[in-house]
Amino acid sequence: MNSAAFNIDLRPPVLLAPMAGITDRPFRDLVASFGAGLVVSEMVASADILNARPGTQEKAELGLSAEGTAVQLAGREPGLMAEAARMVEGQGARIIDINMGCPAKKVTQGYSGSALMRTPDHAMTLVEAVVKAVNIPVTLKTRLGWDDAMLNAPQIARRAEEAGIRMLTIHGRTRCQFYKGHADWAAIAGVKSVVSIPVIANGDILCSATAMEALRLSGADGVMIGRGARGKPWLLAQIAHDVYGTPAPVVPMGGDFADMVRSHYAAMIRFYGHDLGVRVARKHLGWYMDTCSAPKDIRKAVLTAQDAVTVDGLLAQACAWPDQVAA
Repeated sequence: MNSAAFNIDLRPPVLLAPMAGITDRPFRDLVASFGAGLVVSEMVASADILNARPGTQEKAELGLSAEGTAVQLAGREPGLMAEAARMVEGQGARIIDINMGCPAKKVTQGYSGSALMRTPDHAMTLVEAVVKAVNIPVTLKTRLGWDDAMLNAPQIARRAEEAGIRMLTIHGRTRCQFYKGHADWAAIAGVKSVVSIPVIANGDILCSATAMEALRLSGADGVMIGRGARGKPWLLAQIAHDVYGTPAPVVPMGGDFADMVRSHYAAMIRFYGHDLGVRVARKHLGWYMDTCSAPKDIRKAVLTAQDAVTVDGLLAQACAWPDQVAA
């Protein structure tokens, strides 16, 4: 991948996918600390940013030092998308990513996300508006199409490149598949063949073996990791090592794993405040305890405790087990 084309270093081309309620600032920072080419914020609705809806700034928060971070915007109105893009650029975003792939009903009912693939002409007005509004790279994330009768990702990709998009990420499913079945990595090759900008493969990439197979079948320039990173924030760095020969991450084991989890938990409490932080953190703690095979009784105690101090004390027991698996 020619990272110079992006005015940002994307090496290695192993990227963290935007995941609603998951890829907040604390998690992105943790993943980036192990090593990642790019981490992407949770999808943020352009109208919510402009209206300062509670919680929106937390989703997009970058920090001026977060060079390897992109903010993903969703919307259907070109003017609002452009204005929101200018706002987050002013707050330090290095890359704007346009969401044209979210399959959630509440998003597609608003004619945003993957619903835009049903109206390519309108979708291009959004792309053009955002590209013209900012002086930073703009990227695009889509699916293969709306359904099996509308597999128009290659056509949209070609037009997006002409409009100034600098990178494409393709999830190897249609919108109507949601997350069912298996991602069709070979179909992503159809997008790769019609554009000259980098194409990133996404969907069902859970380990180094699946990353290599996705790259082989798609011909893509890199991979984007989503659900596989839950509970394993080092996974992107491990894949980068196995596929691209970057330095291997030091995977925390035993007490070191517990220390990492406790540090992440403390970061979430600082970021969200005590009450909201305790609630938001539970899903991450559950994934960590899946990774280290925590006993059921301690797991239940961690996930039902209401006080952060109590949770922190329990994590030392829950996450420091010798059968913790790094794979």
